[in-house]
Amino acid sequence: MSSVSEQVQTALATMSGWEFVAVTLAIAYLLLAVRQNSLCWYCAFASTAIYTVLFWDVQLLMESALNVYYMLMAVYGWWQWRHGGKADTKLPVRRWQVQQHIFTIAGIVTITLLSGTLLHLYTEAAWPYLDSFTTWASVITTYMVARKILENWLYWMVINSTSIFLFIDRGLYLTALLLVSYLIISIFGLMNWRRDYRQHLTAHA
Repeated sequence: MSSVSEQVQTALATMSGWEFVAVTLAIAYLLLAVRQNSLCWYCAFASTAIYTVLFWDVQLLMESALNVYYMLMAVYGWWQWRHGGKADTKLPVRRWQVQQHIFTIAGIVTITLLSGTLLHLYTEAAWPYLDSFTTWASVITTYMVARKILENWLYWMVINSTSIFLFIDRGLYLTALLLVSYLIISIFGLMNWRRDYRQHLTAHA
C-alpha cells in the first residue's frame, strides 16, 4: 500500500504544469457533460489539444493521433448539442434501440480482435486486446456522447473499469485514480441523463 502511495506522490511531484491543466480540464469536461452543459466541449477541446502535444513530445504518436480525433469530436459535439435537435434546436437525450447496441458492440469486438491480434503478433504491447478494446470503445463512445445517447455512460463504466485495471497493472496509479473519479462521475451522469430523458418523453407525450 505504501508503494502505491509513493507512486502517486511521485507522479504528482513530476506532473508538468500543462499536464495538470489538461487533467483539470478533463475532469471539468466530464462534470459539465453530466449537466449537459455545452461548455464541456470547450474543456474537452482544450484538454485534448494539450494532450496531443504532450503525447507527441514523448513519442506516443498513436495516443497523440487519438487526441486529434477527440479534438474534432469536441467541435462536432458542441455543434450537435446546440443545433442537432429538430429545427436547429438543442439536442435532447436519446436512446438507441437494442439492435443498434448489438451492431455497435459487434463492431467494437471485431476491430478489437483485429488490432489486438496485430499488436500481439508484431509488437511488445502489454495486454494488446484489452488495450485495443479501451481505445476503440472510447472512440465509439465519444461519438455517442456527442449524439447524447443515454447509454454512453454504461459504455464508459465498462471502459473505465477496464482501464483502471490496465493502469494499475502498468504502475500508473495516478492515472488509475483519475479513472476511478471518472467511473464515479459516470454513475451520476447516467442518473441525470436518464431523468432528463424521462422528462423529455413526458413533455412530448
